[in-house]
Amino acid sequence: MLEDKNQNKTSLAELGEFGLINHITKYFKVNQATTVKAVGDDAAVLEASEQQTLVTTDLLIEGVHFDLSYMPLKHLGYKSVMVNLSDVYAMNGTAEQITVSIAVSNRFPLEAIEELYAGIQLACDTYKIDLIGGDTTSSTKGILISVTAIGKANKEDVVYRNTAKETDLIVVSGDLGAAYLGLQVLEREKQVFQVDPNNQPDLDNYTYLIERQLKPEARKDVAGILKELEVKPTAMIDISDGLSSELFHICTQSKVGCKIYEDKLPLDPQVISACEEFELDSTMVALSGGEDYELLFTVPISDFDKIKGNPNFSIVGHITAENQGLQLITRANQEIELKAQGWNSVN
Repeated sequence: MLEDKNQNKTSLAELGEFGLINHITKYFKVNQATTVKAVGDDAAVLEASEQQTLVTTDLLIEGVHFDLSYMPLKHLGYKSVMVNLSDVYAMNGTAEQITVSIAVSNRFPLEAIEELYAGIQLACDTYKIDLIGGDTTSSTKGILISVTAIGKANKEDVVYRNTAKETDLIVVSGDLGAAYLGLQVLEREKQVFQVDPNNQPDLDNYTYLIERQLKPEARKDVAGILKELEVKPTAMIDISDGLSSELFHICTQSKVGCKIYEDKLPLDPQVISACEEFELDSTMVALSGGEDYELLFTVPISDFDKIKGNPNFSIVGHITAENQGLQLITRANQEIELKAQGWNSVN
């Protein structure tokens, strides 16, 4: 579905490991003053500072985390960076550098790796971060990508998961569920294509959903917005595994409970219409869909007036005592226990 079978391809074996590294990194430029030495030596050199250093890493494996039958390699490169930057922003920090390591099988020519790194370079240019190193090796099957992101934050600005307090408001950025539904659309079209390769999908009604799945954006802007509002979250996490799972992390580590209100969950109109088409419950999708890469955070109730009405945020609930558990309040005002992977509906 993705590659032109007639194009000329360059075997990676022709370049060798160091030739490949030089080839795919030669167009990356340095954006951060803290990057003294990026790619090209035994190790990168970063300038020390009085700020605390944030480090996060993620592994993406073909067939587990992505499907190249509908995931363009350039999008994959971009998304692999976003996954990591999102974790830095979830600590209320600023991302500065990344390392990228890949393992690829001999089915991938140089042109495919160039596409992958074009996406990585676009992410670096867009988010003003530096590629400072990594590794390349062979794989017996498919492609594997490991990205590590390095960031900075003032000690007093770092936000953890384990510091939410009773009565805190629960807030999310953006909207939920679109990435999961984008995946459902792509999986459906893949099945149609396998039956009839001449069938051309009409995806006009799903553009937002597909973009959220294939090219998510990490919420770099949230820290700045909160600073302007003079609000510091008491706890924060990024929404990679679904809202209910992330709430479970915050509540477990903070030793608190929560109440989430079904009618407060932010849903894009395309999410609502796609849920009807796929016969899915929109609340379940918002709670358990995952890969939204929005930020979930708690703020003191005294900051309500600063947060309310802000178009970037939705107040979806509040923190309660630990013995009250994690509860979803339905539109019918019923309490349903939240689970880490979704919620149990009433029989």
